[in-house]
This record gives sequence, C-alpha cells and structure tokens, in this order.
Amino acid sequence: MARRISHVIGFDDAPFERTHRGDVLIVGAVYAGTRLEGVLSGKVRRDGANSTRVLIDLIARSRFRAHAQAILLQGIAFAGFNVVDIHKLHAVLMIPVIVVARKQPDFAAIRRALLHRVPGGKRKWALIERLGPMEPAAGVYVQRAGISLEKTAELIKRLAVNGALPEPLRTAHLIAGGVTVGESRHRA
Repeated sequence: MARRISHVIGFDDAPFERTHRGDVLIVGAVYAGTRLEGVLSGKVRRDGANSTRVLIDLIARSRFRAHAQAILLQGIAFAGFNVVDIHKLHAVLMIPVIVVARKQPDFAAIRRALLHRVPGGKRKWALIERLGPMEPAAGVYVQRAGISLEKTAELIKRLAVNGALPEPLRTAHLIAGGVTVGESRHRA
C-alpha cells in the first residue's frame, strides 16, 4: 500500500504591476496535513528563466526538505512568464510536482504571447507543450510530474478544505499578497 502524501509545499507569486521589471516575490506555504508548518520565500525574475532553479534552491536548502512529499504550483509560470520546468524540478528533488489552475488556460493566447513578446519564449513554450493539456482533477485542472492523476485528485480533495484550491496554494496566495501590498486581496 502506498503511503499517503501529507507534507506539501504550495507556491504562488505575489501581485505586481504590469509595468514592473525585475524580481517578484514567491511564497511557499509548508503544510503537514491541513496544518501550516512554515513559510518559504524567494524571488524570481519577471518574465525570466530562473523559477525552476529558485524553487530547487528554496526547497533543497530548507529544513522542510526532509519531509516534503509533494510540491504544488499555482500555475506553470511565476512573475509573468517565468515558466517552471516541472520535470526538472521533480527529477532533481525527487518529489512529485503538481501544477494547479482553477480553469483551463487559454493555451493559444499563451503560445502567441510567448512566441511574439517574451524573451526565450520558444524554449518556454516547449516546456509548457511538453506537459500536454491540463487534466481535470477534483474540481480544478492539473499538470503533473511524478504522480498519478488518481493520487493527484485524492491529494487535492483532502487539502481543498476552504474551496477548490488546496490549502497550501490558498495560503501562499494570501501571504504573498499581504506581504507585497499590505493586505491580501482577490479570491484565493
């Protein structure tokens, strides 16, 4: 019998102005079951290419690394189009990675933006394309590495206590907004 996943880190980025260039805060909410155990934070470049490395460093150097059993990401990219390579993240840390979205993204619009307006967009689009379409699971849409769809749905159901999003993502969203603009806003 496979062990139930209980220690999860959920990451989201902080809000930023459209005109902002430079680094954007990302926050990781560390959970044991449905209890918040800690917070991780770092910065990634707006529309950059360092999100995978930053996530690997944050998790690998943290005291929470030894117990982490899954990584949840609020979307495939942080800080605009700083696309996370979830296969590399999984391969380096040997932890399942799940990208979560409330609704199916407009991949045609994302592709156009990446290929025509974002530096390194072709490489970033290839990362997204490699993941394939998002799959419905427990009321949200997911992409995943290192975990089955069935186990993903079970994990999301267990952690989605106050809405459709799992608590680690909801909490990371609230903290990132609160720290950046003084209070959390928008639905989490």
